Amino acid sequence: MSTIYIAGISMTVFGRHPDRSLEDLAGEALRGALKDAGCLPEQVGAAYYAGITNGPLQGQFAIPGQVVLGKIGIDSIPIFNVDNGCAAGSSAVHLAIQGLRAGATDIALAIGCEKMNIADKLKALTVMEAGWDVSRADENYATLIKMGEGVPVPAGSESERPYSKFMAIYAAMCRYHMKTFGTTQRQIAAVAAKNHGHSVLNPYSQFRKPFSVDEILAAPPITYPLTLPMCAPLSDGAAAVILCTEEGLKRLGADKSRCIKVAASVIRSFSHRRFDQPELNLARLAANQAYEIAGLGPQDMHVAEVHDAAAMGEIIQSENLGFVPLGEGGPAAERNEFALGGRLPINPSGGLESKGHPLGATGIGQLFELVTQLRGEAGARQVQGARHAIQENGGGLIGVEEGSVAIHILTR
Repeated sequence: MSTIYIAGISMTVFGRHPDRSLEDLAGEALRGALKDAGCLPEQVGAAYYAGITNGPLQGQFAIPGQVVLGKIGIDSIPIFNVDNGCAAGSSAVHLAIQGLRAGATDIALAIGCEKMNIADKLKALTVMEAGWDVSRADENYATLIKMGEGVPVPAGSESERPYSKFMAIYAAMCRYHMKTFGTTQRQIAAVAAKNHGHSVLNPYSQFRKPFSVDEILAAPPITYPLTLPMCAPLSDGAAAVILCTEEGLKRLGADKSRCIKVAASVIRSFSHRRFDQPELNLARLAANQAYEIAGLGPQDMHVAEVHDAAAMGEIIQSENLGFVPLGEGGPAAERNEFALGGRLPINPSGGLESKGHPLGATGIGQLFELVTQLRGEAGARQVQGARHAIQENGGGLIGVEEGSVAIHILTR
């Protein structure tokens, strides 16, 4: 297969941007990626746009990519709109890589942009609950909540304010892990405390406030065992990446020393496995496929960004990516193995619960962090000597797992 490179990448600060439009956010990310790559807009041969809330929250149900990109200088080329739930941005990157390898172009753009903070917060939360089979929503919810049965829920551990049903499902996944492997609420809190600590060092992060483990545990509850700092917020933001073949790099005259190789790009969809078959989790299968393609293994990774819409997600994915055996993610987190300075830093960006989670931009934002790390440009949060990195980004729920998972392995 032809080698694909990330030549340029950029993101906005994720957070609340009440006075900024979608095109304003997207324009900032696009200009940053083009400048980073030394690329002119007219040199881009195809664009892949991920903006899954543009329809329900802004009313732009059709052709959001053409509308947004047309306002910021990208037109006349093929523009594809990508929706794969929270994995939309990573899926846009995967499709751009396929287009490059197919010879459709030698320079491609993948971009994600969301504006989720609107006056009607309940409406924004409802959009999150469209990430499953809506014709069987009650059945889906009942099946997933069963995972948490058998774990006592302390009094006063339920929020009185509305929250996404997906957080209730994450909590059920937590309780399943607790009863099956002995994971504790304190271990989950250790993940959140670590990531909030990382976010202090990240100028792109929505939240930049440190919390101790005890402060995480004492924070307002969402639903047991999750508290507020363990959960990702609603976020506005954009991220963009310029991907090239060798020929595209030559056409750009890019500085190859700053170009990062895409060693593997894998998308995998759900199966009908049971929740007592974690060894068949689609992220585990996708990661193993990616390792084989890259000719690398979990022991070769120096840094990772994983999908932690709730802190428990990091524990589960540290196991799925092969960093620890099943059931050992919680103890490893409590030992600070995945903190900066630890054995294998995970989410040095602060993760979704701190950096923010503008759905379609999230995956590209993860790749921004990994590219920055591999270039040695991450400043105070730099993972020293990082040469190989892995990203995991999931979207939606079908059965007992994500509807889609993306894995990318990057090398320098």
